[in-house]
Amino acid sequence: MKNIFFIILIAASVCTTGCQKFLDVNKDPNNPTDVQESLLLAPIEQNISDNIQGGNASVNIQNYLQNIAPNQPNPGIWNYQSFNADFDGDWYVFYVVCLNNLKILNEKAESGGNLNYAAIAKILTAYTLGTATDYWNEIPYSKGFDKSNFLVPYDSQESIYDTVQALLTRSLSNIDANSGKLPGTDDYFYAGDMEKWRRAAWALKARFAIHLTKAPGHTAAQQADEALGYLQNAMQSNDDDLKFSYEGSTGSENIWNLTFSPVTTYVLNETLVDTLVNRNDPRLPVIVNPAEQTGLYNGRRIGTETQELTTYSYPNDFYGGTASSNFIITYNECLFIKAEATFIKSGYAAAQPVYQDAVNSNLEKLGIDPSSADAIAYVNGRKLTSENALQRIMEEKAAANIFNLETFNDWRRTGFPALQPVDGALSEIPRRLLYPQSEILTNAQPQQSVGLTDRVWWDAQ
Repeated sequence: MKNIFFIILIAASVCTTGCQKFLDVNKDPNNPTDVQESLLLAPIEQNISDNIQGGNASVNIQNYLQNIAPNQPNPGIWNYQSFNADFDGDWYVFYVVCLNNLKILNEKAESGGNLNYAAIAKILTAYTLGTATDYWNEIPYSKGFDKSNFLVPYDSQESIYDTVQALLTRSLSNIDANSGKLPGTDDYFYAGDMEKWRRAAWALKARFAIHLTKAPGHTAAQQADEALGYLQNAMQSNDDDLKFSYEGSTGSENIWNLTFSPVTTYVLNETLVDTLVNRNDPRLPVIVNPAEQTGLYNGRRIGTETQELTTYSYPNDFYGGTASSNFIITYNECLFIKAEATFIKSGYAAAQPVYQDAVNSNLEKLGIDPSSADAIAYVNGRKLTSENALQRIMEEKAAANIFNLETFNDWRRTGFPALQPVDGALSEIPRRLLYPQSEILTNAQPQQSVGLTDRVWWDAQ
């Protein structure tokens, strides 16, 4: 069973002789200080799914994107009330639970010649580190694990992005070496299929390249060229999706299923539901359940009076079931990146067939026949023009990427999907997360005075 791990795996050697065992009275047998790669990889992967792609920070982002809404009155994170302490747990998960243990995994795998494990460690480090800098901008990393530093300086986001790309490049070299043990059932993502890991690394390189279309010192054309080059080796079908598949049993429920439990009062937001309804999107019944009480598709509007939870819509089983998958990066996303990059380089007409393939591949993944009359009518009604191309690419990418963090990055880069502040908003829509209070108290840095509406480096105006 894939249990939810909230542990820090630390290392040391285990004694082998009876005399040593007798004398080592200060060693706790329940907390070994050296463990094999397979015991490190499994809990790291679950934590990445549960607490990075689906954790507290991600819930904040889904509020900002108006995908979810709690059945509660203002104020709260849903109308942009946040405090530094709200993100203490996220910082801990990113740095202590994930990045620290990924560092241990990578070093152990490299020293033992198990370079397939080292490759996975680098890919997951790149994803985790890239997500962290997209949330917080400047963050500690190059000296973040140096125990000699009392105060750890922050790296620029530009340098973090360079590190992310370098990690992914080195992971590909590790895979090429094909050295040492292959992961098996301890690899919840791909069960040790290193060719799929290879394609995921190239896909992530494309994702982080396209983020920089507005970054200082970069051009949209330059980043489009980079992304298109990376995509040649990236995911080739929906079977290549980097996703975490939950068993659905008690203790192993999909993280979004838990997010929408009655205790949290989270339901789907009116913005998301009405968007799908108004477009006559054939994915609507696959993504959204009608409200139990009325049988209608009804999302909650922030700032309005609370109602019975049964009057609102919830996610359907594709995303919100106990055994649903949590998607990290997908083939659909690769196609939408290719459509955007093609539009930047060659215009809307060249992008149209790629964009259409992206929409159709998502329909197919959700069990909708792209050749059905409803699907054909939908795709034909959403064709690109010179005026709407970027908007529609981003809108369809958001529909295919529901509950994925990437929609927040796309909205910041492009302004699409178009959003307005919620009723009773305390500010404009946030563009980042606050630095955690725990970090401010223990590692004070000048960057930590930022607010929610300040921009990260690549989010240039």
